[in-house]
Amino acid sequence: MKKLIFIRHGKAEDQANEISDFERSLTIKGKVISKRMACRFKEKENSSGQIISSPAFRSLETAFIFAKELGLEYEKVIIHSNLYYKMNFHYLPEILSLVNESIDSVTLFGHNPSFSEIADSLCKDGCNFMPKCSIICISFNISTWSEVKRNSGKLEYFLKPEKTL
Repeated sequence: MKKLIFIRHGKAEDQANEISDFERSLTIKGKVISKRMACRFKEKENSSGQIISSPAFRSLETAFIFAKELGLEYEKVIIHSNLYYKMNFHYLPEILSLVNESIDSVTLFGHNPSFSEIADSLCKDGCNFMPKCSIICISFNISTWSEVKRNSGKLEYFLKPEKTL
């Protein structure tokens, strides 16, 4: 059994001429919600498995907030440029090829619309659009990461931030 977990980055600063999209940081609200979601994630999972993040600053910030809450070393987070520059279903096998087969869970930090589209294509019953800082966990009855295929996963849970802030 393998699990793929998609976590969309938290709320980021608005686009501004002074900084690129790549450099945008999380807002204070984005950081607070990311920490809350990391706590909820910790209640669901014993381990995040391998964490792989987009290099965009807002995704890395989100990944590091989760890593801190889970007691993981930041150095263990793998940064993969395709999660920002050209993420789609076609590149998923390349990203999963970085993961040792002994690891049963992979947690990806990245962006929409790609995360919503990929999660939807992996689940037999489909998935809805991922709001900021939401978490989708999909399980696969497989033994190797190369066996991940369209419509072969089961949605285990879909956590969305509460609308309290």
